[in-house]
Amino acid sequence: MDPLTVPLLAVRRLRHAYATLEAVREVTFSLERGAIGCLLGASGCGKTTVLRCIAGFEPLQAGEIWLNGRLVSRPGLQVPTESRHVGMVFQDYALFPHLTVGQNVAFGLRGADRGARNRRIEEILEIVRLAGLRDQYPDELSGGQQQRVALARALAPRPDLLLLDEPFSNLDVDLRAALSREVRDILKEQNTTAVLVTHDQNEAFNLADEIGIMNAGRIEQWDTPYRLYHEPATRYVADFVGPGAFLPGTVVDDGQIKVELGVFRTSNPNDWLAGTRVDVMLRPDDIQHDDASPLQAKVLHKTFRGADFVYTLQLPGGSQVMSFVPSHHDHAIGEKIGIRLEIDHLVAFRRDTAT
Repeated sequence: MDPLTVPLLAVRRLRHAYATLEAVREVTFSLERGAIGCLLGASGCGKTTVLRCIAGFEPLQAGEIWLNGRLVSRPGLQVPTESRHVGMVFQDYALFPHLTVGQNVAFGLRGADRGARNRRIEEILEIVRLAGLRDQYPDELSGGQQQRVALARALAPRPDLLLLDEPFSNLDVDLRAALSREVRDILKEQNTTAVLVTHDQNEAFNLADEIGIMNAGRIEQWDTPYRLYHEPATRYVADFVGPGAFLPGTVVDDGQIKVELGVFRTSNPNDWLAGTRVDVMLRPDDIQHDDASPLQAKVLHKTFRGADFVYTLQLPGGSQVMSFVPSHHDHAIGEKIGIRLEIDHLVAFRRDTAT
């Protein structure tokens, strides 16, 4: 098997349990070289367990894990972590407080001769924007700088795969967003394949090329951020990824669904019979403010976000939807405004099976 013709990481029908508690079941996904994947989900969904299995910290009860064309895990086989050529960035950074930045980075370069080690330390500190801080100690650095030291240490030995376990959770919101974008740029510059674990949707969308939404030990959908948001495969994914509202609807025929706002063609047609009751998902960007529209909705709530408002609107029939409206349209609570729909992907779920 030529490693260059297969995904760098392939996880196939992975299952892991702690005693009688099944933490992960039937998890399957793969990553091409240079891609950044993410396991996104609430606490306890199994995402960190998957990461630990990939790293070699946990055995498998079923399934396989392949790295760089090499089988590294299956029941009865567990290649040691140190032999997998995997780097890890932990939630708490795991830096050695008594070592300088340079010495922390050098920890991942044991075995290299002194000259090669020093050249790599200087190179990787330049890459992570920490040039000049080699002789500083971790407690002399900001949280964002400490996180970049942890990233430098993990990248220094040029791992085949980088694993990031909730790497920004100790940072404030603004720094988290900025650093996640910066880390993506660094990984892309280095063509590093990576798997991120997080519960933060914005972090996942900032960093990842592909995301797996995890729920109760399973991946509900593995897809691009765009498709997860606009074309969720399950009601759980639709609820989990981004704000939105569900309007009651009825199947008319041939993929046509009637809701209070009109009749539309769904993006996920089924063999539903006419008369089937469904819930239609609408994102805030599907509802456009339009003063000229005859369709009116009442402002129930509004949240100012600087560039725009998030309005909660009540339709004439009583249903509620959300809308992003530019902030120069400052309407009062109780006021009626004109709206129109711009729907590229109308997604519906059968109501009696929606969970």
